Amino acid sequence: MRVTVLGSGTSHGVPVIGCDCAVCTSPDPKNKRLRPSIVVTTDSGEKLLVDTPPEMRMALLANPMSRLDAILYTHSHADHIFGLDDIRVFNYRQTTAIPIYAETSVLDDIQRIYEYIFKMTPVGGGKPQVELHTLTPGEPLTLGGLSVLPMRVFHGRLPILAYKFGAKFAYVTDVSAIPAETLPHLQDLDLLMLDAVRREPHETHFHLDAALEVVAQLKPKRTLLTHLSHDYDHCVVNAELPAGVELAYDGQTIDLPSA
Repeated sequence: MRVTVLGSGTSHGVPVIGCDCAVCTSPDPKNKRLRPSIVVTTDSGEKLLVDTPPEMRMALLANPMSRLDAILYTHSHADHIFGLDDIRVFNYRQTTAIPIYAETSVLDDIQRIYEYIFKMTPVGGGKPQVELHTLTPGEPLTLGGLSVLPMRVFHGRLPILAYKFGAKFAYVTDVSAIPAETLPHLQDLDLLMLDAVRREPHETHFHLDAALEVVAQLKPKRTLLTHLSHDYDHCVVNAELPAGVELAYDGQTIDLPSA
């Protein structure tokens, strides 16, 4: 399978509006960060999207893909769902509804926020066509021939989902605590993508030191830190990180075994 980083930034994105810090004004393209999302391409070529941030259109123009087979949601904060309308083009192209997978509370939020999708309205320029599917943490499903395991983690007090794809890759964003029942599923990974929002402690996210403590506990072969603020200059911080740990960047691709 192939993992593509569509966005590696925090909820503000980088550059931050009105900020003239060294990272926000940096010419390094790896310091330009859209809101967080990834797409996993299965061995059979199906595209599994995790979250639909506000810059979804920009992310998919920068990382073109001709189809979309499923959307998996971690939670329903604005930086993770406010690009849903941009999937319409895939409905037109594929002439089918796209399945959405999330917990019941997230599906409820999507139906409330995107009310126009789920009731009769003038067609106009069209609207997303979706099928809603409820996920339960710890209960795996198969998409495109790939095993996908939703896992419970906590974003402050908010219970949200992380995902494990196949046997060797996990995506864990917007996390401040990983419960004991989830930890065994994060052992023996080839790749862990993990939230590390900033250098200083944060109430609802891992900061850098906390993320590195988790990495030391889980010992993945490779770790990409994501949901990154303008605290991080890509080249400078990468040079400071332990072996096997690096900052993710927008447009990055990683090929991994599915099993």
